[in-house]
Amino acid sequence: LTKYAANAMLATRISFMNELALLAEKMGADIEHVRHGIGSDPRIGYHFLYAGCGYGGSCFPKDVQALQRTAKEYGEDLKVLNAVEVVNNRQKEVLLEKIVARFGKDLSGKNIALWGLAFKPNTDDMRDAPSRTLIKGLWALGATVTAYDPVAMHETRRIFGDDPRLKLVDTPMDVLPGADALAIVTEWQVFRSPNFDEIKSKLKTPVIFDGRNLYEPASVREQGFEYFAIGRL
Repeated sequence: LTKYAANAMLATRISFMNELALLAEKMGADIEHVRHGIGSDPRIGYHFLYAGCGYGGSCFPKDVQALQRTAKEYGEDLKVLNAVEVVNNRQKEVLLEKIVARFGKDLSGKNIALWGLAFKPNTDDMRDAPSRTLIKGLWALGATVTAYDPVAMHETRRIFGDDPRLKLVDTPMDVLPGADALAIVTEWQVFRSPNFDEIKSKLKTPVIFDGRNLYEPASVREQGFEYFAIGRL
């Protein structure tokens, strides 16, 4: 129970911040300011308060669901954890929604460059990874995807096989030529300080959808990009 509770608590913090990020966007607030504000309260702290495009992996989804199943065996309905899972599944759709809002529902002929496939950095684990939801969503709307991840390429090939709608390349910059936009799904260190001039020169249109809030929006926009993050102004 303690182990399940610990991971469920962390998952709850993530989903809570993701819901606040969506609200912040509509209110014209910056979720980073909110994060700094509430994180400065020592009762809360800063850990697992980063908004993004959802959590994945083995531990959080599995343990949230396991705790829910255990509760049902004892006649309890854990409504908070039910909501945590609903929010996370919805959050995995946010990047696709932003892409559709920018380019329209028919993405036929569009190619989206993708940075990151693993559910988090420093692993090749793609279980419940947000990248899988995004790739399938883009395919359903007619788009193709060119993707790069430092270590999860083999796992991606195992999952998706040789589907012609997905091209895997050898470097981060190789995803860009001719792509209609860049989407960032995993916060690998290699993506944090890119050459924005090179990105802009290779993309067909200078548009970035940042699912991990890696950059300062004003700085990226000053370099001529349309920049869409999660809960940031």
